[in-house]
Amino acid sequence: MLIARRNARSAKPELYHWEPNANSGKPIIALLEKGVAFESRYTDMLEFDHHKADYLSINPDGTIPTLVHGNSVLTESTEMGEYIDAEFEGPALRPESAEERWRMRWWGKFLDGYFGPSLSMIGWSTFVGPAVRNKDPEQLRRNIERIPLKERRDAWTKAIYNTFGDAELTESRRRVQHGIAVFEAGLAQRPWFAGRSYSLADINAFCMTYALPLMQAELVNAEKTPHLINWLGRVYARPAITEAFKLGRTPMAARATEVRKLIGHGDDNA
Repeated sequence: MLIARRNARSAKPELYHWEPNANSGKPIIALLEKGVAFESRYTDMLEFDHHKADYLSINPDGTIPTLVHGNSVLTESTEMGEYIDAEFEGPALRPESAEERWRMRWWGKFLDGYFGPSLSMIGWSTFVGPAVRNKDPEQLRRNIERIPLKERRDAWTKAIYNTFGDAELTESRRRVQHGIAVFEAGLAQRPWFAGRSYSLADINAFCMTYALPLMQAELVNAEKTPHLINWLGRVYARPAITEAFKLGRTPMAARATEVRKLIGHGDDNA
């Protein structure tokens, strides 16, 4: 969703976000990498803040994150990164070469369309659902009814009532395992996801993989995925990553500290 823009360059951006993870982490890190001062509007997904009237007046779809810049209101976290890179001064986050820019977008599609939904299903079944199930049942029912998009209502219903099917979870685990193999193969060929330089592809990938050495320790470790571990260490070493996790308020962000200790920071070779 995009509302027509007027004089956006003069405005300080506001970012409505949850934890610096799969979706919200992308614009948070992009803004920090560019050195852009922005207003952080923490929107607690576990309290259904994104489905309350104030937030829906900004983003009627009730999805997180939302970037407000001047009179522009932008959603969709991957595309938001390209807007941030094009709109603000600072280090380039998109490769210069056409091939590497294509590869950056290829990874965005793979992460958003294939890997991300499967990893998200596992996360919803193990973290999001258990985190809200102890709330008042009637209030949970009302919260679900208030969700604008049917697919999000369905996802929340499955998470809250733990009705993910065995076949769904099995397929999600298979896709996550395959995705990890694809990451390792790509990083064996080049230092960063898109090619020679750190880019939005790395930001998008990191937001979905930062906790894998803990969540998928049998698949992501120094022995089985040395290139992925090396890359994670180099990304973790970036100052923007440290600042991004300071915006987290749940154990999801705290996991980053555990991973840092597990794999080390590495060197910033950007």
